[in-house]
Order: sequence, then C-alpha cells, then structure tokens
Amino acid sequence: MTATIPDVPQKASLATLAGLIPFLKPYLRQFVLAGIALLVAAGATLAVPYAFKQMIDLGFGAAGTTSTAHIDMYFIALFGVACILAVATAARFYMVSWLGERVTADIRSAVYSHVVNQSPQFFETTQTGEVLSRLTTDTTLIQAVVGTSISMALRNVLLFVGGLAMLFVTSVKLSSLILVMLLVVVLPIVVFGRRVRKLSRDSQDRIADASALAGEILNAMPTVQAFTHEKIESTRFGSSVEQAFRTAMQRIRARALLTLVAILLVFGAIVFVLWLGAHAVIQGTMTGGELGQFILYAVIVAGAIGALSEVLGEAQRAAGAAERLLELLAEKSPIQSPPQPMALPPRTEAGAALTLNDVTFHYPSRPQSAALCNLSIDIAPGETVAVVGPSGAGKTTLFQLLLRFYDPQQGSIALDGVDIRQLDLHTLRDAIGVVPQDTIVFSENAMENIRYGRAGASDEEVIAAAKMAAAHEFIERLPEGYQSFLGERGVRLSGGQRQRIAIARALLKNPPLLLLDEATSALDAESERLVQSALEAAMVGRTTLVIAHRLATVQRADRIIVMEHGKVVETGTHGELVAKGGLYASLAALQFNLA
Repeated sequence: MTATIPDVPQKASLATLAGLIPFLKPYLRQFVLAGIALLVAAGATLAVPYAFKQMIDLGFGAAGTTSTAHIDMYFIALFGVACILAVATAARFYMVSWLGERVTADIRSAVYSHVVNQSPQFFETTQTGEVLSRLTTDTTLIQAVVGTSISMALRNVLLFVGGLAMLFVTSVKLSSLILVMLLVVVLPIVVFGRRVRKLSRDSQDRIADASALAGEILNAMPTVQAFTHEKIESTRFGSSVEQAFRTAMQRIRARALLTLVAILLVFGAIVFVLWLGAHAVIQGTMTGGELGQFILYAVIVAGAIGALSEVLGEAQRAAGAAERLLELLAEKSPIQSPPQPMALPPRTEAGAALTLNDVTFHYPSRPQSAALCNLSIDIAPGETVAVVGPSGAGKTTLFQLLLRFYDPQQGSIALDGVDIRQLDLHTLRDAIGVVPQDTIVFSENAMENIRYGRAGASDEEVIAAAKMAAAHEFIERLPEGYQSFLGERGVRLSGGQRQRIAIARALLKNPPLLLLDEATSALDAESERLVQSALEAAMVGRTTLVIAHRLATVQRADRIIVMEHGKVVETGTHGELVAKGGLYASLAALQFNLA
C-alpha cells in the first residue's frame, strides 16, 4: 500500500491521529459497513428503554387478558430488539477488528519500507531498538484505536447523543439538570486527559530506550561475556525497565484518577436527578414507565460518558504512538534518486571507468573535520587500484561515497562518465560489488546467503560463485551442505568462512566495479592464497578498488594510492613507492620487518 505521509504537527494531540487517514482511506467500504452495523446496534440499544416504558405502562398497567396480551407482545418485541442488537454488534466487532489488523499491517510495512530506504546518516542517530519498538509497541497501540477505540467512540457518541435526546423527550426539566451537571464533569476529564497523553508519550519513549539497550547488548554477547559484564548489563537493563515501569505507573495512576473522577461526578449527578424523578412519580407528574425509561436512558448516557473517557485515554496513548511513527515516516533521506535518472552506457568487457573530481566530504556527525579533502582520482576501465594508508585516512569513506551512502559537499564522482547523482540509486549500486571488512551473514542457509548477491541466480550459479571464492569445500562439509542454516549473523561460521561467503556474494553479482574492503583480512594463509587467486581471476573484465592494511595483498595492483588525512599523498606501483621512501615505504618497512 502506498500512502502520502503528512507533515507531523509540532505539538502532538489527538489531532495527530489524523495523520493516519492515508492508511484508512483504502478501506472506506469496510468503514461504511462497520458504520451501518454501528448505527443499527446503537438504534437497537436506544430502543430498549422505550420498550421497557411501553411494557410497564401498557402491560402492567392494563387489566385481565389485555394485560397478558400486552406483556407477551412487548416481551417478544424486546427479544426481537435484542436479536437485532446481537447481530449488529457481532458484525461491527468483526469489521472493526479486520480494519485494525489491516491498517496496522499496512503501517508496519510502510514504516519498515521507509526505514530500509534511509541513508546511513539516519542510523548514525537512530538506534535500531527504537525503530523496532515503534514497529511493535506503537503499532499495537494504533491497532487498539483503529480496531476498537474508534468504533467504541462512535458507538458511545451515538448513544450519548441519542440517549440525551430521549431524556429530553421523556422529561425536559430533569434532562436540563443532568446536562448542566454533565458540563461540569467535562472540565476535569479534559485537564486529566492532557496529562495522560504526555505520560503516554513518555512511557513509550522509556520502552523504546529499554528495547534499544537490549538490542545493542544481545548483538554483542560474545564481547559482553568475554569481559564478564553479564551482571553489569543485566543491572543496566533492569534499571531501564524499572524506569519504564515507573513512567508507566505514573500514566496508570493518572488514568485511574481520571476514571475515578469521571465516574463519581457522572453517577453522582445522575443519582441526584433520579432522586428528583422519584419525587415526581410520587407527586403524579410522571408515570412509572417514564421514570423507568428515564433511568435506562440516564444509564446509557452515563455509560457512554464513562466509555468515552476510557476511549479518550486509549486515544491519547495512541496519539503519542502515532506522533512517534509519523516522525519516523517524516524522516527524509538526503540521498535520493533523481526525478529523471540517466542511464549508464552499455557495459564494456574492460569494466567501468571511475572519476573523482575535487571531492571534499564531512560526515554529518563531524562537520568540523574533513574525512576527504579535494580528492581527485581517475581510474581506467579494467584497472586494479589499491588504496592504502593509516587508519582514519579516508579509505572506507571513499567506498561509502562511491556507493552514494553519502554525497560529498564539494566535487563530483562519475561512473563511466555519468555523475552518480544523476543515476537511479539501484542502477548505481547494481553496478558495484562490495566485499566489506565487517561481513554480514543473514539468518538463512548458505545458498540464500550467497544468492543475496543476485536474487534471481540459479543454484548452479550460486555454487559456481562459491567455488570461485574458495567457499564450496567448507559449505559442502556443513551438516546439510548449501541448505545448512548459518545462524544469526553467521555465528556458526568462522571469520574467514563468513568473509568467503561475502566474496561469493559479490562475485555472483558480477558487477563492472568491484570494491574490496580488507577482503582477505580474516583468512588464514591457505584460505588467503585460494581467495587471492580467485579474486585475481574475478578482477578480469572489471575495475577493482582494493583497501588493504596488509600490503602483501596489494603488491600486484596496477596502481597504489596512498592516503593520509583524507588526501592522496602518493601514487605509483609497489616498487616505485618503496623507492620514493615516503609514507608507503615506511608502512612497508614496518610490516615486512615485523613479518
């Protein structure tokens, strides 16, 4: 489902729930059906007191056989009203429950789809645990509102309006007194309602904090256990949960007080008015049936107000949840495909040409420090270029800019002569294969993990890529071969095995530009030899950029670029750079002397 996301109001209120309208519009037919069932059920409910009045005044008030006939007729009519009420209520419950589930599923899908299209800048400032909390806890609150509270609110508004009208039909004097007293009740409900809404938002924030903390620690369990921090982390999480509990209790106390005040004031007013009605019956200005009818309508009105105060509390909680979700959906990624993207030229056998022209880049979180400064590089099709330098030189940043995870503040990057900002993001990234330093292995089997490189690849193509990456043998030794589940984040594999899975994934993609970020850093000597020969074969027919701290892996590159502080300080082959006696020579001397 596609919905246009509205701007989020600066101050959240129940009006925030209007932001959910785009998700409700596609299901107008279901809303109409639910509304019809709602109207029928409310009408049947409002008919019950009138039926009681007729039964009392005409049935019990008549004599002889006429009394029995009247009683039979009105009891049958009363049962008929109950049947209509039962069917209409069941239909309403089914329709609104369906709407709640459907709209919640759409919101979850919309939020997730929006988040996965955000740039890395978004994840620098947003914890994944918080996003997960919004996808689960917040959407559950909205489900309660769409699937229950909206229906309950409309039902009770109809009962309140209809009941109040029938009260005036029954007795204008008593109804006027009730109306004045009910107006006095509204003020404390509104005052307490605002406090409940604020506490609801705070409560959801504390739950999100606890979820974020748990997600971070669970993803780092080997480190936690290696440093024996299990008790410390349990205490931290316990403190976070307790903070969420304390905030939730503040909300619960406020809602309990709101309910107490509302019920006491409403029923106090009704009891007082009914006392007056009892005296009216004694004085003969009102019949017993009319008083009975008035009592039932008063109960309906009081019940509607009590239910509306409950619904208001739920709606205020959902308003806080909706505000958080709409804030998330309102996040705009600074990295977007252009409205009219250009196409890349047809791929050549040599690979892709790459040009960086005077590129300067600052990370959004570190605007005062340039990660790359006036960087200009020309890479010919089919050329293998190694990028070396000390940590923090800007090597990985270069790869992130090539993939357009970020855009430079100055300069341009061109792939085959086309500025990458003029390319559709999928077109750009489909042309680039990446083997990152920190390999990600998904909770899938080995076959699907490699197929992640190209979703439509056949099993034979996956196995061929695994063989090229020297991964086939160890995969075959797994209990179920390529169908073996690799565990969350690949915990069942060694570091070297995970890296060979990532290499196979990149080779399966078969891109014209290959980025290798320490692609052999986690391999033992034998695996490194196998993978290095496989990579050398894979480099044929494509342009390759290699980041490596281990200089032994880049000696056969066509060209080596040495970076320091975001700038290119040296360029040449291994022999030329060693002969220059500069930064590369000192790095080489240090490594080879230590070897």
